[in-house]
Order: sequence, then structure tokens, then C-alpha cells
Amino acid sequence: MAVLALAAWAGGRHPLTLLGRSWDAAWYLGIAAHGYGRTLYFGPGIVHSDLAFFPLYPALIRTLTAVTPLSGAGAGLLVSWTAAAVAACGIYAVGARLHGRAVGTALVLLWGLLPHSVVLSMAYTEPVLTAFAAWSLYAVLAGNWLWAGTLAALAGLSRPNGFAVAAAVLLAAAAEIRRSRGRVTHRLWTGAALAPLGWSAYVLWVGLRTGDALGGYFGVQRLWGSRFDFGRGSLAFVRTLLLRGDRFVFPMALVIVAAAVVLFALLALDRAPLPLLAHTAVLLLIALGGSGFFESKPRFLLPAFPLLLPLARALVRTARARPWHATVVVTALAGLSFGYGTYLVVYAQTPL
Repeated sequence: MAVLALAAWAGGRHPLTLLGRSWDAAWYLGIAAHGYGRTLYFGPGIVHSDLAFFPLYPALIRTLTAVTPLSGAGAGLLVSWTAAAVAACGIYAVGARLHGRAVGTALVLLWGLLPHSVVLSMAYTEPVLTAFAAWSLYAVLAGNWLWAGTLAALAGLSRPNGFAVAAAVLLAAAAEIRRSRGRVTHRLWTGAALAPLGWSAYVLWVGLRTGDALGGYFGVQRLWGSRFDFGRGSLAFVRTLLLRGDRFVFPMALVIVAAAVVLFALLALDRAPLPLLAHTAVLLLIALGGSGFFESKPRFLLPAFPLLLPLARALVRTARARPWHATVVVTALAGLSFGYGTYLVVYAQTPL
């Protein structure tokens, strides 16, 4: 944030305005202030409705502005920063439970130094989703199914890809039922039933509001240019990018998405627990299979923190054997994160 602030001030702009009111943040602030109902028309087949944005984050902003003197942007940043801290604690808890405290710490460090981690400091929903996802996955690993299902339901109210958390809980519950041959407690059944409720409730509400109960929400997304087409749109965009070239943001997004695929393969080879694999696989599937907003795909993958587990373990091993090498790696990642994050927010004219 210090690097971003210096760059913003040098360009005559205010850093908190950039963090609190850029791109999708303006939509969330509008929903928080006035409720749903805003629609922008850009031409035939291009209609942007605020119904595409899930309700939990604007509801939290509205609550804070009602009980504190904060503005909408200030409340949005407070929610995001608090959620990022809670997410960091949850990520640490997952890493420490699986591989020890050192790996938990390294996992948080790598997550905070991702090229798009600047989004975690903005009035966006990724920190909120990651917080619920991390603690829901930790609850599954600990066998606390009620908490897992409740947090998954809240994750489903945060973002469209929040369904990945519910999918992880449901698959883990199914595996436990199979392992125990059906002899499980009512807490598991209740947690599994709760997990998809948040996401399903909002999708159904939008469907009823638009007159198409099951397809209304997906119709709204299609008008934004977002649809799940099994990757055809993404492949066409990559082909255009490789043949013609484009702004720096798009090649960088391509590299990050490709790295995510490799990291998922490493995670699977590492035999990570099923809930982590399921959560990450669904997020990756949505990012790869969805068309539209290719430049935003790295942001969509921020909640997929289990992808970094193999790297965190490798970093810990390197730090113990060759501390100087680990220091150089972390310093390089920090330079990339600070520089690219500042570029995205202050200079790039590309939606995040």
C-alpha cells in the first residue's frame, strides 16, 4: 500500500479513492447505498445489471455505514481489510494443520505476494470469500461439519464462484459417508445441507426477480459477457492474444492462469486432502471454462490458496537449507507483487 500510495500521489490521485472506488467497487457501493436496480445499456446484447453482484459484501457495507460515521468507500475498505486479516489467519490454520507452523506461515506469505494480491486491499469481495473459504475448509479438516456448512453458505452469498466452497464441503461429506458406510452424525448431514444454501438462494432470488427462476441469474451474467462455455471463449482469446499481442495485463493474466494449472497438478500429485482439491478444482474450472473478462481470471483465483501449498513447502525446505536463496526468492516475489499491483490500480486502464 505504501508503494501504491506513492505512485498515486505522484500522479495526482488519492490512493484510498483508487482502492475504494475503482471498477466493481463502484457497483458494490451503489448496491449498499440504494439497493438493487441499476442497469447500464451499452448496445445490443450488452447490458450490465447490478444483479450480477452477490449481496453479502454490500450488506456489510450498508450495516457499517449505518452504525459508524464511515463513508461507503471507507466501510468497504474496512470490511475488505478485516476479511483479508481473517483470511490470512484461516490460511495459516489450514497450512499449519497439514504441514506445520512454518508451512502455514509460508503459505500466508506467498498468498500475500501474489501478483494480484493488491485486490485484497481494495473494496472487492475476494478477501471476504477467501476468509469464509479458508475457515470452512479448516472446519472440514477438523470434522466440524456445522461450521463448515455455515461458512460455506456465507461464502456462497459473497461471490458467484463462492459455490466452490459448498462443492468442497459436499464432496468431503460424501466421501465421509462412503467411508463410514452411512454411519455419520446429524451434524454432517446438517452441514452438507447448509453448504449450498447461500449461493442457491441468491441465484433463485435473481431468477424470480427476472421472471426465469432457474436461468435468470445466468441470463444476467450472459449480458455482462460472462458465460460458462467449457473454455471456448478463453481459448479464442488466447489465440488472438498470441497471434496479435495486446496490453501487458493480458499476457500476464495468461501466464498466471497457466501457472495455476501447473500448481494444481502439483497439488494433486502431493495428495492434498479432498476438500482442498475440490475447492481449488471448481475455482480453476470456473476460471478456465468461463468466457469474458480474461484479465480478471487471476483475481478469480485469489481464493484458491491451496494451489500455493507445494510452493510453501518448497520455500520452507529452501529456507532451512539455504536461507539466502529463500530471501532472494521472497524479495523477488515482493518486487513483482508491489510493482504489478501498483500498475494495475494506478496506471492500467483495464478492469480488475
